[in-house]
Amino acid sequence: MSTSNPPIDILWDQWMKNKDNDIANQLVEHYLYLVHYHTQRIAIHLPKNVDKDDIKSLGLFGLYDALQKFDYTRELKFATYASFRIRGSIMDGLRKEDWLPRSTRDKAKKIEQAIHLLEQRLYREPTASEVADYLQLKRNEVEAVIKDSFFSNLLSIEDKSTEQEDNYKDRNGYNLPDERNPSPEDTIITLENLNDLAQCITLLNENEQMVISLFYKEELTFTEIGKVLALTTSRISQIHKQAIFKLKRALTSSFTNLRG
Repeated sequence: MSTSNPPIDILWDQWMKNKDNDIANQLVEHYLYLVHYHTQRIAIHLPKNVDKDDIKSLGLFGLYDALQKFDYTRELKFATYASFRIRGSIMDGLRKEDWLPRSTRDKAKKIEQAIHLLEQRLYREPTASEVADYLQLKRNEVEAVIKDSFFSNLLSIEDKSTEQEDNYKDRNGYNLPDERNPSPEDTIITLENLNDLAQCITLLNENEQMVISLFYKEELTFTEIGKVLALTTSRISQIHKQAIFKLKRALTSSFTNLRG
């Protein structure tokens, strides 16, 4: 005869009193769905060479960290608090590891050079198809490389902003800012980069803006977005790739102008 775990409120009460490892394991098992959710969401953006089990391990570390630091007496859902910790742990781990393959970095560099050359030749921004034809690559390959390198750049921008917010505005008030926090200059640069990204998004067409918003902000899947926009999943994927390609180019131009 199998025995089920006690109700979640009883588990929390036991955990707050005893900090018992067995209770911790039961709580982790109960909230494991959060780790699976964020692992799936983040893995979508990563190259195929990144092992999902590695991402899951980072997420589990974040879940356990949340369990250790959470104050159950406060009026805040643990699932909300844990989601911040899980996602932050995964992003921090990815930022520290060189997860983008050398081959992808090399292709990204060649694509950037090709785009620059074609801009001078065509007197406009080239399309992904034109870049692919010039490099004798498939369009999907060009878009995939741009997507991977784009997300790699966003990791550093987003993580610095999130890291500072977590340190200064921790939900339970346990964290204090330390000397490892970004400097005021870094914070200004981060905010400027995020503002540039927001401005670049306005340059996309209506469908592209909608897909970016629903995918990254509302965290819908391509299939779910397709139902919202009455389009096929493959078409949503195509629109997403086109939007990322445009954003990458717009951001690159923006940063070049700032340096100039």
